[in-house]
Amino acid sequence: MNPSELERVKTHKVNDWALYRRLLAQARPFWGQVMALFALDLLSTPLSLLTPLPLKIVVDSVLGSDPLPDVVGRVLPASWVATSTSLLIVVAGFVVAIALATHVRELCASVLRTWTAERMVLAFRARLFQHVQRLSPVYHDTQGASDAAYRIQRDAPSIQYVAVDGVIPFVTAFATLGSMLYIIVRLDWQLSVVALTVAPVLFLASRFYRVRLRTRARAVKRLESRALGVVQEVMTSLRVVKAFGQEAREQQRFVATSADGMRQRIRFAVSQGGMDLLVGFTTALGTAVILYLGTRHVLSGTLTLGELLLVMSYLAQLYAPMKTISKKVASLQAHLASAERAFSLLDESPDVPEKADALPLARARGHVQFASVSFAYESEFPVLRDVSFEVAEGQRVGIAGRSGAGKSTVMHLLTRFFDPTTGSITLDGLDLRDYKVADLRKQYAIVLQEPVLFSTSVGENIAYARPEATADEIVAAARAANAHEFILALPDGYETLVRERGMRLSGGERQRIALARAFLTDAPILLLDEPTSSVDVRTEAGIMEAMERLMQGRTTFMVAHRLSTLKSCDLLLRIDTDGSVRRVATHDEMELGALGSETARRGMDP
Repeated sequence: MNPSELERVKTHKVNDWALYRRLLAQARPFWGQVMALFALDLLSTPLSLLTPLPLKIVVDSVLGSDPLPDVVGRVLPASWVATSTSLLIVVAGFVVAIALATHVRELCASVLRTWTAERMVLAFRARLFQHVQRLSPVYHDTQGASDAAYRIQRDAPSIQYVAVDGVIPFVTAFATLGSMLYIIVRLDWQLSVVALTVAPVLFLASRFYRVRLRTRARAVKRLESRALGVVQEVMTSLRVVKAFGQEAREQQRFVATSADGMRQRIRFAVSQGGMDLLVGFTTALGTAVILYLGTRHVLSGTLTLGELLLVMSYLAQLYAPMKTISKKVASLQAHLASAERAFSLLDESPDVPEKADALPLARARGHVQFASVSFAYESEFPVLRDVSFEVAEGQRVGIAGRSGAGKSTVMHLLTRFFDPTTGSITLDGLDLRDYKVADLRKQYAIVLQEPVLFSTSVGENIAYARPEATADEIVAAARAANAHEFILALPDGYETLVRERGMRLSGGERQRIALARAFLTDAPILLLDEPTSSVDVRTEAGIMEAMERLMQGRTTFMVAHRLSTLKSCDLLLRIDTDGSVRRVATHDEMELGALGSETARRGMDP
């Protein structure tokens, strides 16, 4: 093994224990149920020990003339074992009782295991989902939404396997192994020595395959997540795919990505099958040797035939936990690979951490100031450079500039999707970072260029920011946004389902619902990010009329390409392509004719 491989093995060893600790810590609220499961699993050990005992009694004491085992003779009344017939009836009843107890135990364990595992997985998924929502848009833009979805849905169940389906049977297997081994030693110590020679081979096999299986499992998870990303990307862009006739190309891309995952799953199956083959061959070899030696001991009178049958039965049960331990070590690697991915998601730090002593904010006045603000998504590519301006409460600010100049970034900084790289942004005199994030974001009503609707009813979409709003309040907001009439014309009015992303509605209708949502939010600061860029002139007029009402008494930031949209603003910020503010115009200076030539030179729409 070369040094790099050795270091990787050491890292895996450390990571395994770290993962075990984190997974068990996550499962701590369910320790009561886990301990109950553990107790039920431990009951399988005495039941396993009792299972072959009736066969020994029949062979040695019913068919043969050997006395009953001491424990059985002391427990059963003498009248029950006086004749071979009565003893046979007792033994038959004993078989039924053991079988019934075994199945009752399995039923109880199955129900409790399912209940515990499902609640455990749900809690872990909820924690991951909560954390994912706190991560910045940059993380999701970089990793892709499908990657987080895969980790939540497919990787989170690893906690179930490790904490419930893996650890408990693993410990129970050791208990069964010890019990079986003790009895075999009492019957014939030489056979027990032979039986134990299998253990080192199984241990070495599990050590050899562990790292290989983990590597394969990581590759499978990564490629499955990538294939899911292709599906999600195509489904959300299906109109573009169809418009350019690229269905066959996307099919080929999906098949190619999925084929990579298929090959990795085959490699994983081959590695796992190789280990199973080695374990099966080793235990079969051990069984054959013991059968040979045990038969010789029966012929020499060292063992009775019933004791040999008991030994062979216990040997099968002795090797079963050995196989379980070896296979659990192997299959555990796939689940530990999932656990690594799930916890790596939890380890991603939000870009906008909240201070421990962050201040609450009920309702802001709306005074905003940028002081020497610079920002870069990547350090070598600044988006904004040394931006400074001040907005009094109730003022309207227009933001213009070429695409990619940083107009929307200003909005993202205001809502603390990101924090400035340098400089500060204050609201009512306090840095945004001094407020509780949730309270800060409640101060904004946002209307985007591409309005986001959820696949619920029209009314629920309007009330998204205020789920407790009454029906009258929802209708009043829709009226203010000039949306009430078209909503009433829908098949079910306000109860009409808008389908995924609101595709049942036109662009203008979706925008008016977004405006109604902003009216109902009633926040002191309004952010309008190119709200009319994707609608026709007639629809724009209705939206602008509604927006004029919405802006009354609110500090407003409006991003637009067309300067005509910004004519009602008190200030106009022009952000150049290098991220600097080239001009700050006041309302008095904002005459479209005077600005037209400069607009043309800068490539903006007049």
